Amino acid sequence: MDQRNIAIIAHVDHGKTTLVDCLLRQSGVFRDNEQVRERALDSGDLERERGITILAKCTSVIWKDVRINIVDTPGHADFGGEVERILSMVDSCLLLVDAAEGPMPQTKFVLGKALARGLRPIVVVNKVDRPDQRAEAVLDEIFDLFAALDADEAQLDFPHLFASAKEGWAVRDLADPREGMAPLFDLVLEHVPAPVVDPEGPFRLLASILEYDPYLGRVLTGRIESGRLVPNTTLKALARTGEELERARITKILAFRGLARQPVAAAEAGDIVAIAGFSRPTVADTLCDLEVEAPLPAQPIDPPTVAVTFSVNDSPFAGQEGDKVTSRQILARLEREAEGNVAIRVRRLPDQDAFEVAGRGELQLAVLIETMRREGYEMAISRPRVLIRTDPETGARLEPVEEVVIDLDEAFAGVVVEKLTRRKGELLEMRPTGTGRLRLVFKAPSRALIGYHGEFLTDTRGSGVLNRVFAGFEPWKGPIRGRHTGVIVSSVQGEAVAYALWNLEERGLLFIGPGEKVYSGMIIGEHAKAGDLEVNPLRAKKLTNIRAAGKDDAILLSPPTRMPLERALAYIEEDELVEVTPASIRLRKRHLDPGQRKKAMRRSARELA
Repeated sequence: MDQRNIAIIAHVDHGKTTLVDCLLRQSGVFRDNEQVRERALDSGDLERERGITILAKCTSVIWKDVRINIVDTPGHADFGGEVERILSMVDSCLLLVDAAEGPMPQTKFVLGKALARGLRPIVVVNKVDRPDQRAEAVLDEIFDLFAALDADEAQLDFPHLFASAKEGWAVRDLADPREGMAPLFDLVLEHVPAPVVDPEGPFRLLASILEYDPYLGRVLTGRIESGRLVPNTTLKALARTGEELERARITKILAFRGLARQPVAAAEAGDIVAIAGFSRPTVADTLCDLEVEAPLPAQPIDPPTVAVTFSVNDSPFAGQEGDKVTSRQILARLEREAEGNVAIRVRRLPDQDAFEVAGRGELQLAVLIETMRREGYEMAISRPRVLIRTDPETGARLEPVEEVVIDLDEAFAGVVVEKLTRRKGELLEMRPTGTGRLRLVFKAPSRALIGYHGEFLTDTRGSGVLNRVFAGFEPWKGPIRGRHTGVIVSSVQGEAVAYALWNLEERGLLFIGPGEKVYSGMIIGEHAKAGDLEVNPLRAKKLTNIRAAGKDDAILLSPPTRMPLERALAYIEEDELVEVTPASIRLRKRHLDPGQRKKAMRRSARELA
């Protein structure tokens, strides 16, 4: 059967997964009366909760006797490593762009990767059903983006469609009848070339996705570049350097058929398949016949820019809520993650109970932490920090910077510009987008954006949209002021008392409620002033033998502020940690003992002097 291999790439929330749902339904994968949940490919709990795609997914449909393998990719910049790997498996891509928002930072990132690989994208201007759509103007902006990214003449002559994945139609011209996705299927068959492969050569496959199956073990997915494969064949795995990693017998070959992954008796060149049987190879390694000597070329992946430290939870409550608490268990899980996720890097620190984990951004690291938390792990996590480079020629310090695109109401532009400028951001562009809205484009250091998103939502009353994408390394921009308030720290261990918390409310914002367990060194609130405040949240009201004339006043407490994981990571300072367990997220000081904290502060002051 003839085949076509395409990826769907776009900025986050521009409709990739919804479009795949529509293509599956209209190609006949689902029965007319079959109940299928929305965003069928977003199978992970975190993906469905957050409404984003985290891991790339493969599926396939048949249209006019041609099998179309479709890969749904993540849209968030933190998961760009997934997109880069996937583009090596396909021969073209669908570039989705919102008909109202137009090209966004991640649109530029994924399109640049596709053009660099020589792919000729099909542009789909999606969400044309929006009342604020400006499809024709967005098409012009997309052409300008292609030109800015040095697309060649063939790539600049891109075919395009207007579509509404939500309503289930695509048209080549806005005046055409809107009757279904047939124009998109037909354009894929016309424009996407068949895979350029060698059916008669020795078997070769570049692994692009790695996952673990409880029954099959390590499963590697990729496109067959040459040859044919049947189960029980013995293959070898070659690293990118050409070193032989392992020889193994293939136990199972799985092909993507609709939403299912089905065992097949044979796989041909050009098909995207998953292979089980190996125990050592990982992403970017080549699986091949024993006679093959050279590995397939693999694209280098952009380096990580942000890191956190994972350490063993040493709080008094350690081991009470999770069952995986040792450094050996944490390291094994992190190394397994790094094998399958090429954008993650794990390094053991001199402290045997701590590990540095570097990735593309705060969201990627927060997703990893949340996943491990749900698997029963307990950890202590440091504040995210950017990875600094040294210029080999000048010796100057270089830091990662990001392009930040902000859409907001005009009334809030002043405060946003002021705060980002204070954080060393540089305003590149400001233009109206209609209906009282503005688009601001900044270039800002990555470290300045850590923890800013929550503040941004407050400043714009939830109406602003902030998008960011890695833009390279630039000279160090100088110090940036962090949190300007201190924290309220418990000096004792036990259960918090309502009377004590009532007296503390005037001192600042509380993170805990009455009856919650606390320990010495745990952060229980934000101090209203600079400097930390040590308190006793267990102090009860003194009882006397003198009866009051009236009743005691009832204690009314304000609801405590609860911090989700990402906000907690961004809130803490260098001398603080986030204690993460399956049941709790607590803030704490790095040194729980007050004496140790004072010594560490004096040592830090001497180093700064």
